[in-house]
Amino acid sequence: MVQYKWVALSNTTLGVLMATINATIILISLPAIFRGIGIHPLASGSFAYLLWILMGYMIVTAVLLVTFGRLSDIFGRTRLYTIGFIIFTIGSILLYLTPNSGNLGAMELIVFRLIQGAGAAFLFSNSAAILTDAFPYNERGKAIGINMISGLAGSLIGLILGGILSIFNWRYVFLVSVPVGIIGSIWSVLKLKDNSVRHKDQKLDYVGTVLLGGGLTIFLIGITYGLIPYGSSDMGWSSPWVIAALIIGMAMVIAFPFVENRIKQPMFDMKLFRNRAFAFGNYSTLLGTIGYGGAMFMLIILLQGIWLPLHGYSYASVPFWAGIYMIPMMAGFLIMGPIGGALTDRFGARVLATLGMVIVAVAFLALATFSYDFSYVPFAITIFVLGLGNGLFAAPNSTAIMNSLPAQQRGVGSGMRATMQNTGQTASMGIFFTILIVSMASGLTGAFTSAMSSVPSLSSAQAVSLGTIFGQLPPTGALFSAFLGYNPVQTILGTLSAAGPNGAALVSSLSGTSVNYMEGLTAAGKTWFPTAIAPAIMSALRLAFYFGAAMAGLAAVFSVLRGKIYIYELNEKVPSEKMVKESHETLSVKSDNEKINANSK
Repeated sequence: MVQYKWVALSNTTLGVLMATINATIILISLPAIFRGIGIHPLASGSFAYLLWILMGYMIVTAVLLVTFGRLSDIFGRTRLYTIGFIIFTIGSILLYLTPNSGNLGAMELIVFRLIQGAGAAFLFSNSAAILTDAFPYNERGKAIGINMISGLAGSLIGLILGGILSIFNWRYVFLVSVPVGIIGSIWSVLKLKDNSVRHKDQKLDYVGTVLLGGGLTIFLIGITYGLIPYGSSDMGWSSPWVIAALIIGMAMVIAFPFVENRIKQPMFDMKLFRNRAFAFGNYSTLLGTIGYGGAMFMLIILLQGIWLPLHGYSYASVPFWAGIYMIPMMAGFLIMGPIGGALTDRFGARVLATLGMVIVAVAFLALATFSYDFSYVPFAITIFVLGLGNGLFAAPNSTAIMNSLPAQQRGVGSGMRATMQNTGQTASMGIFFTILIVSMASGLTGAFTSAMSSVPSLSSAQAVSLGTIFGQLPPTGALFSAFLGYNPVQTILGTLSAAGPNGAALVSSLSGTSVNYMEGLTAAGKTWFPTAIAPAIMSALRLAFYFGAAMAGLAAVFSVLRGKIYIYELNEKVPSEKMVKESHETLSVKSDNEKINANSK
């Protein structure tokens, strides 16, 4: 008969896999989705829809994780985990059935994605806690490592699956999750057991929930709208609404720990941060994710906007091929995730997690040395090493955090860990995109003015006018058109034609030879646009990679500060040799006694 721990591992792995597939499947299928509902994603006003469909899922997940983790400690982890499967499945069905088109259809997609994100929050906040309950301490690293690689495997599968399914029908992108969700829900109801230690008399802390959940919501919404052009600015960081959201959100989050220390039954026991293994593990998670979280998007932009077009791939095909060319990074994580988890069970997390972040920092510095027309093999090796480093960090760090938690607080503790990760992911995207857009805005005019000199049949006056206009258009147009598989020059010329009579007159004055050359429709012109924007993008990406390296370095420092091995069940710091030799029977007796003592309280 299959041991329960393997049932728990397989079911939670399925849940995390499904949730992470849906986090990335949207990246590749966005062009098909927007065509399906009749909206051009780069039209005026559509950029907000694009960002919310991309980031809304992550925002709602980050906001709800700690609250749902706390609820699971009160009402039972497997029960709320199952509810998460059901909510996620309902969200997937609603997305498949999206009834309207146009702006209303876009709003429906956003709302249904938020429902999916709520279901994912239940899954993410409880999966690690369920595994920690099911596995003895000297096997948790391996189990959590396998669970975490399913998350990154889901990210890879989502990229490829989105490219395949969107060819047939954009609705299939969401339908694919429905049978998985139904099977997972039924399996969860029938097979998962509630092994958690609970204090059923505890109540939900509404003040803490509002402060943390509301604060994160306002703050992350501020980050999202900071990426949207405001007035004459390429970005919205100067908007008074964005500034107010960032200040109010941060103030609420800062107030959270002070309020929690004065509440009789707080949502989150701040005393857990007195434990070095828990505190510095979470700090390392936040810093590491801020540095690493936006890296995939930056690398995909590099591939889709420059490298793939330079090597003969059409803009319509680059979203799919970018996913293929990113496989080495995923493979590095897939290989090192379970190995790192298994080594944690033997040697602890400090050395492994620290080394992982050091490797990530070195890989970022190596990426900063590449030119835009790089050779793929060295690039593949570098991103493979980047994945190895992140895999070596992720599983040991998460295992150390979960090992440090008392049984009755594993749900909310797991939620805090996942909140740090998801908040870091969203913040990372905001920071990386800001670096990219600001740097591009300062360098595009000169780059395009210089590039226009190579366009045939273009007069000097037309070259100056087009170079200025191309350079002054919002960088998001050129950036996201390639990201979404649209020809950037066609997008820019279309925007210029619709801008007014002067723009339309300028476009109509261009010869067919000039237009075809710039759009890459001639053999000689295929590399014109990616070559023109490459200097500005590469300058921005280097800054982003340096920033990622700095964050990874700080995460490595905090990882060193986590202290020696700490296992809560043993209630003492022990050397690795003793941890390995201690029998499962002894641990079982200690765990049973702990449960009896906890229930008697």
